[in-house]
Amino acid sequence: MTIAPARPSSPTRPVGGTLVEQFELGLDAPICLTWELTYACNLACAHCLSSSGRRDPRELSTAQAEAVIDELQRMQVFYVNIGGGEPTIRPDFWHLLEYAVGHQVGVKFSTNGVRLTPERAAFLASPACHGYVDVQISLDGATAEVNDYVRGPGSYDMALTALQNLQDAGFDDVKISVVCTRQNIGQLDEFQALADRFGATLRLTRLRPSGRGADVWDELHPLPHQQRELYDWLLAKGDDVLTGDSFFHLSAFGEALPGLNLCGAGRVVCLIDPVGDVYACPFAIHDEFLAGNLLAPGGFQRVWQDSELFTELRSPQTGGACAKCQFYDTCRGGCMAAKFFTGLPLDGPDPECVQGYGEQALSADRTVPAASQDHSRSTPTRNQPVMLTLMSRPPVSACAESPLAGFDPGPTAGCCP
Repeated sequence: MTIAPARPSSPTRPVGGTLVEQFELGLDAPICLTWELTYACNLACAHCLSSSGRRDPRELSTAQAEAVIDELQRMQVFYVNIGGGEPTIRPDFWHLLEYAVGHQVGVKFSTNGVRLTPERAAFLASPACHGYVDVQISLDGATAEVNDYVRGPGSYDMALTALQNLQDAGFDDVKISVVCTRQNIGQLDEFQALADRFGATLRLTRLRPSGRGADVWDELHPLPHQQRELYDWLLAKGDDVLTGDSFFHLSAFGEALPGLNLCGAGRVVCLIDPVGDVYACPFAIHDEFLAGNLLAPGGFQRVWQDSELFTELRSPQTGGACAKCQFYDTCRGGCMAAKFFTGLPLDGPDPECVQGYGEQALSADRTVPAASQDHSRSTPTRNQPVMLTLMSRPPVSACAESPLAGFDPGPTAGCCP
């Protein structure tokens, strides 16, 4: 991975310095990126950041997706985080996974486990995938009662079945991916016990108020004392727990947590959605953070290296009011997506600022932005979570009834074992 070359409008890059200081000015290719292959999903999780359910009929074709992988290989992107929706619902998913591995692009994919049969688990554990494929099973409760409240009836058992299938197949080091909520913060030890049971690694991520998560954030986001509980648990027991950059806002409690204490949006990470739109942040799928589309001339590389939005994000940031806080260098003002979707200024405090400045900002006048897209199905599913049972509406289209309505997988679908 090389540092992005300076452009006429780019700030002068310092010689040496910390990784954070270098990352702030961007790289010539993302370290990793999130790629939502489809918005189709068999579940309707209450906090889904992309409001998934129905597929978008404009989804990239198999050939277009292969071309994206070719470009990521040329740019030497380390790996892609494949998500959705539920990526394994897309009929050519297994082909695209094998295609990426064959082109030296690592794949980490998140799944609710619906298609992880013993046969698929055996394929993932085979030498063909070793070293290039990582699997994350989404589980938001250490018990069915807590998990199924937000993910839907039966989703807990489905996830554990997938974990068992992977363990039986000999898959090495599956990840259990947990969105931390008010309901499950008290289950951290139980989550770790589940990870130990399946020979897995625990991965904790932050709840963001985006997508359907905006509607339930007030009920689900951890309370201030739970933020402290999470911070203390990570310091005491989190050496082997993955967090990415989810909780750098907690570092304002004092000692910085491991990981990248920086918002990497448009600097080291981004998101590609099912139709090829490129967004600065996986948690901010909104027109305000749309940098371009990779089907335009120049492809993904031109969007990443030359878009006005990414250039702006890579320019020196003032920190706004947060720059006066003694903890600014550790928390960096918190999460851009969390601020935006709660109607707070991007140069202001995080809504969950552990020093209390977020609560003050939330109490002031603010305008919460409307969602720019919603792929939720309009009729309840058999897996409808408890939180969404009162939000059902009549169907409006064939896609509302079937997440795969009208999808033509093409001749390459299903060619993998």
